[in-house]
Amino acid sequence: MNRFNLSSLASSAALAAGLAALAPSAAAAQPAVQTDVARSGWVSSWSASPQPLWEEAFVLPTEMPAELRGQTLRQTLMLSLGGPRLRVVLSNRYGTQPLEIGAGSVALAAGGTKIRRGSSRGLAFGGRPGVTVAPGAQAVSDPVDLPVSALAELAVSLYFPQATPVATFHWGAQQTGALVRGDATASAELPDAQALQGRAFLAGIWVESPSRAPVVVAFGDSLTDGNGSTPGANRRWPDYLARRLAPQGIGVANAGISGARVWGDKMGVNAMARFDADVLSQPGVRTVVMMMGINDIGWPDSGFAPDDAPMTAARLTEGYRQLAEAARLRGVRIVGGTIAPYEGSLHGTPLSGHYNPAKDAVRREVNRWIRESGVFDAVADFDAVLRDPAHPARLRPAYDSGDNLHPNDAGYQAMAQALDMATLFGD
Repeated sequence: MNRFNLSSLASSAALAAGLAALAPSAAAAQPAVQTDVARSGWVSSWSASPQPLWEEAFVLPTEMPAELRGQTLRQTLMLSLGGPRLRVVLSNRYGTQPLEIGAGSVALAAGGTKIRRGSSRGLAFGGRPGVTVAPGAQAVSDPVDLPVSALAELAVSLYFPQATPVATFHWGAQQTGALVRGDATASAELPDAQALQGRAFLAGIWVESPSRAPVVVAFGDSLTDGNGSTPGANRRWPDYLARRLAPQGIGVANAGISGARVWGDKMGVNAMARFDADVLSQPGVRTVVMMMGINDIGWPDSGFAPDDAPMTAARLTEGYRQLAEAARLRGVRIVGGTIAPYEGSLHGTPLSGHYNPAKDAVRREVNRWIRESGVFDAVADFDAVLRDPAHPARLRPAYDSGDNLHPNDAGYQAMAQALDMATLFGD
């Protein structure tokens, strides 16, 4: 099976004040931007939602080493917003022992494992070069004096001096990390690096924003995580949206997890268990675009969750109601995304039970509810964008990555284009 095609089978009072300052404007589709320098603060420019490891018996491998020891891991990413300074967020959310980081750095990426000479800055935590992150916690670096532009590509390097179980990771990275022996956090390139398909411990980048820029958080499964897109090219639909919104000073953070479900755990915990940490606690969050449910429908009675009871529209939409209410209580606008068609997905494989007509009937019933219930502040009809007009249960061929489940680059671009300013921020 191809990893990129099948993976969905896949703070503080200042933040609360920022959320209040970013309440949606009723006067214009363009979000109001505060210009008072006194309101400057930190906003999320990039994120990767942490996941716990799953047991070896699961149908998909984690493809991560059991531990890191005396090694440096370099991970690359693309920002949405720029700023004069930045902070790096590390997560030990699912660790059972303290996470020891001996040294770290952030730099402008220069392709592959290289960084732009002269751009590397060492990370500090309370003025110290390393940090110990308690089990279940995260650590935010001191401000780093590295001016970055919108859509800049960064490389974050972390050195693990002692045996470190990889208990908190992100599976569907769509980018290749680089792993080498020793402390190479300041090295301009890593010529003998081992490739690593996935992320470990790196959860976010915050940038300083004098205007407290508004942030859109994309919350979903592998179609948000970008499976089926060109690896290393930043062509997930949140990436395309970030390119569109960057000139207007609006950030985009991706909280997608391949295999994510509204109700079930496995490839990440259920949506309601992670909604606060991955969405509502993102600095600067104004709007969340939620698209999730295909795995809740498809996994039961398949190789993914053979013993799970079939998902019903009533149960799935009850989860949506809970998420919508949680967002509103925090002053965050929520946009509901309809579930894309997927007839023919995994056909001819041991996982072909992921699709059948009865499951598709549930998907269509859920989509009607999303469009008509009024529970969401707005609707993004991704189903209408992606479906084949001649065969609505299937993806449009021009948007299909080849597995009848995940869009390709063109499909993800079309999804981003469906999100206009009125949908994202109101009239």
